[in-house]
Amino acid sequence: MSDLSLQPLPDFSGRPGPLLVIVADGVGVAPKEDYNAVHRAHTPTLDGLADSPLYTELAAHGLAVGLPSDDDMGNSEVGHNALGAGRIFAQGAKLVNAALADESIFDTAAWRTAISRVAGDGGTLHLLGLHSDGNVHSHTDHLHQLLRRAASDGVKRARVHILHDGRDTAARSALGYIEATEAVLSEINAAAVDGSATDFRIASGGGRMTITMDRYEADWEMVEKGYHCHTHGAGRPFASATEAVETMYAESDSGDQYLDEFVVVDDSGDPVGTMADGDSVILFNFRGDRAIEISQAYEQPAEGVGAFTAFDRGDHPDVYYAGMLEYDGDTKVPKNYLVPPPAIDRTMGEFLCHEQVHSFAVSETQKFGHVTYFWNGNRSGYLDEQLETYVEIPSDNVEFNKTPGMKVREITEETIRLLRSGSYRFGRINFPNGDMVGHTGDLDATIEAMEVVEECTARLMTVIEELGGVMIYTADHGNADIMYTEKDGVRSPKTSHTLSPVPFAIYDPGFEGDYQLSPSAGAGLSHVAATMFNLLGYQAPDDYDKSLITFD
Repeated sequence: MSDLSLQPLPDFSGRPGPLLVIVADGVGVAPKEDYNAVHRAHTPTLDGLADSPLYTELAAHGLAVGLPSDDDMGNSEVGHNALGAGRIFAQGAKLVNAALADESIFDTAAWRTAISRVAGDGGTLHLLGLHSDGNVHSHTDHLHQLLRRAASDGVKRARVHILHDGRDTAARSALGYIEATEAVLSEINAAAVDGSATDFRIASGGGRMTITMDRYEADWEMVEKGYHCHTHGAGRPFASATEAVETMYAESDSGDQYLDEFVVVDDSGDPVGTMADGDSVILFNFRGDRAIEISQAYEQPAEGVGAFTAFDRGDHPDVYYAGMLEYDGDTKVPKNYLVPPPAIDRTMGEFLCHEQVHSFAVSETQKFGHVTYFWNGNRSGYLDEQLETYVEIPSDNVEFNKTPGMKVREITEETIRLLRSGSYRFGRINFPNGDMVGHTGDLDATIEAMEVVEECTARLMTVIEELGGVMIYTADHGNADIMYTEKDGVRSPKTSHTLSPVPFAIYDPGFEGDYQLSPSAGAGLSHVAATMFNLLGYQAPDDYDKSLITFD
């Protein structure tokens, strides 16, 4: 086991009070234009932090958080991994890209088993996932490579179950992705192997915020609708995915993420892609949070130990199920996966527990896993229940622009209670509304969301001063900072994350010049952990990315 001991700083033991870290989810730094909800909001406290000498901006996307290139948007998962681990680890898309490039993905037991069950005259291979190139949960390039390889490996019948994005991509971009995938399917079907016909088709789909992709057990009804749509063909019937989307576009102003479920049917009106005993199902999403529940729905048994109880699955078929990655390493969901996950060790939390430092983590359901599971290097549960307190505040099951404050005030109340208890040296919280409301594309609601973040940050600063502590205000990626794009005078809502840097500010009422903020060039989120260790009075581990502060 690696050494988890921390050495004290020679001339700085930290402040007498606690260190609190606020992660203002989705709050990036972008030009001060009308599209910027962060700028448009009335936020004198946050503006004051940005004007202080203990302020800088950090990279939160691309290579800085372990993604394949600087064209890749950051996300909450990799952002919190970097914040808690203090180093950069290769993440989802990068791992999958490498496994596809060297074809090791096709040498895994999961791929071989999935294919062997359905090759030739066997059953059907079903590929399910978010259908876009947003590269946050999935990428259509990965889907297309899996389809082509399945055909070359002898699969004759495959069905694709698509989840529209419109969140990490343009709000109404589904038709372009459908066209691209239909072209790949046509190419495969036209290239008969060994003289036998190949039957690859899109079978079902729906918006990612309507079916299938719930997280943190906030809305099992979403998963239930998706499961029955993909498995049993329960949904509004259409002759094609294109017809489904075009019809729904004509019927409402909803973006892709909110479109209802549909199934593709044949000339007799029967669904073309229901699942049956002996079939194989691969979820091609690589991000874990919105993949866990649907994985449980497919692979958990009907009775006995670990039985599935969230909803009635009806006639649940005996399928072989695999994920692109292992989405939860502690609970082993799913049991079968194509690409091993990153091994994140020696996280900040492990070091603090070894040093017997008491800490807490608080957020609402939508981001609770980020300040616990992802912060702790993709580990479920407590590292040490005697030293840690995790508080989850249940999220409301509503569209987030209807309640822009979400549970930020409740998170703040609970955080103040924990701070004033005197029991904790370190705390971390996530304010989710900059991200979750930003994803709706509603500029006015996101401005209101930012003003709630302002209000609650100011309250916490007052308590930190009262207790003689220190506060860090930062974010995990951008979103609320660019709410629309404009071309030829036409505005299009931008619901995806951004490539913007994020704020980093230290609020230290006891500051007397005993350290300086001096970030290295290109510093990113992985540099925050070493900084937190320093502010607690510890030297950072040697292999952590360099602290953002230095001492005389």
